[in-house]
Amino acid sequence: MKLVYPPGHDLFGLENLPYGVYSLPNGSPRIATRLGNQVVDIGLLLGESGADKVFGDVALNAFMKQGHARWVEVRGRLRDALVREVPADAVHDIAAVRLHMPFDVSDYVDFYASEHHATNLGKLFRPNDVSPLGANWKHLPVGYHGRAGSIVVSGTDIHRPQGQKKGAGDQTPHFGASERLDIEAELGFVVGTSNPMGAPISVENAAKHIFGVVLFNDWSARDIQAWEYVPLGPNLGKSFASTISPWVVPLLALDAALIDIPRQDPPVLPYLAHKKPWGLDIDVEVEWNGVVVSRPPYSAMYWSPAQMLAHMTVNGAPARTGDLFASGTISGPKREQRGAFIELTWGGAEPIAVNGVERTFLLDGDEVVLRASAPAPDGGRIGFGEARGRILPAPAPLHSP
Repeated sequence: MKLVYPPGHDLFGLENLPYGVYSLPNGSPRIATRLGNQVVDIGLLLGESGADKVFGDVALNAFMKQGHARWVEVRGRLRDALVREVPADAVHDIAAVRLHMPFDVSDYVDFYASEHHATNLGKLFRPNDVSPLGANWKHLPVGYHGRAGSIVVSGTDIHRPQGQKKGAGDQTPHFGASERLDIEAELGFVVGTSNPMGAPISVENAAKHIFGVVLFNDWSARDIQAWEYVPLGPNLGKSFASTISPWVVPLLALDAALIDIPRQDPPVLPYLAHKKPWGLDIDVEVEWNGVVVSRPPYSAMYWSPAQMLAHMTVNGAPARTGDLFASGTISGPKREQRGAFIELTWGGAEPIAVNGVERTFLLDGDEVVLRASAPAPDGGRIGFGEARGRILPAPAPLHSP
C-alpha cells in the first residue's frame, strides 16, 4: 500500500520520522515510526534479520546502542521505504494502537538551564539576595541526579505526592499531601551511545552520543521541595513522577532548528565552549485543562544540550545508552513564556484564569499537556507529540503500626 500524508504541512512528515514503541490489542510491544497519523512497524518495513533484529525489541535501547552511523543509515532507509509500497500489516492508525515508554531509562539528570527560570525562582525563593542567580550559575550547567524509575509515558495518571512540609508560619514540619503541585515544561535528551568511565564526552562529539529529544514534564511538589532541598537539593518533591512523550524525535531531524545560544557572559571554560550552533529553535506550549496558558521558547535557553552532556561527563562519569538528561524548566522573558506555574502565578500571588476560574497550583482532576514543534528543512514543522498527565488524589495516608 502507498502511504498518504500532506507533505510540508504535517508535523510527522518524512522530515521527522520519530521512533517509538507501540502495541496492538493483545499484542507485544514493537518499535515503530510515525508518518502523519499512521504508525509504521519498522521491523515489518525494513526486516528483522542481522543488525535489524533490534526492531523486534520492546524498547529502543539496542538500536540506539548501534551508534551514530547506524542511526544515519536507518533514517535514510526509512525515508526511501516510506515513499514506496509499504506492507499493509506494518501500518496502523494511531488511534488503534497503544504507545509505550520508547526506551528503558538508565539514569536521569535534570538541569536548570534557563536563565529566565533561574532568575524568577531566585527572586521568589531568595528575595533579599543581591543576585537571584547562584554564584556558580553562569559558570556551569547546574543539575541534580533524579530517579529514573518514576519516569512514565504520556497518558499515565499521576498521584498527588505526599511528604514532609513546613510552611513559613509552622513551628515544626508535618506530613501531608502536596498543596502546591506544579509542572515544569522541559525537553529531555536521550543518550544513544555510552562513553567509558574516565573518558568525558566533548561538546564537539555530543551529537554522536545524543540520539534524540522528547518532551518532558518534571512534576514538582513545591511545598515538599521547599522544606527538603537545602542543603542537597530536590528529592521527594521531584522523584514521584516525570512524564515524557512517546515519540523520540531524532537529533538528525533537527538540523533546521539549530541556532546560536544566547551570549554567555562571562565566557565559559574551554571544555564548555562550542564552535557550532547548539541552541534549538523549538516552540513549546503548555495546556492546562484544555487552555493554552504558556508558550515557552526553547531558543531562550542559556545552556545547550552539548554543554549539559559535556559537563555531566567531564569528571569521568560514564553516560549509558538510555540515559536521559532534561533541560530544566523552559522559560522566556515574558510572563506568557514561563514554563512552570510557580513562575506563571508568581508563587500563587498572581493567579491566572483557566476556563474562567482563577488558578495557581494543580488540583485533583487537572490535566496538563505539553506539545512542541520545530522548523523542518522543507519549510514545514516537526512535531514532538505530547506529554499528557492527569492528577489523581493522593493515596490513603500512612499510619503507624
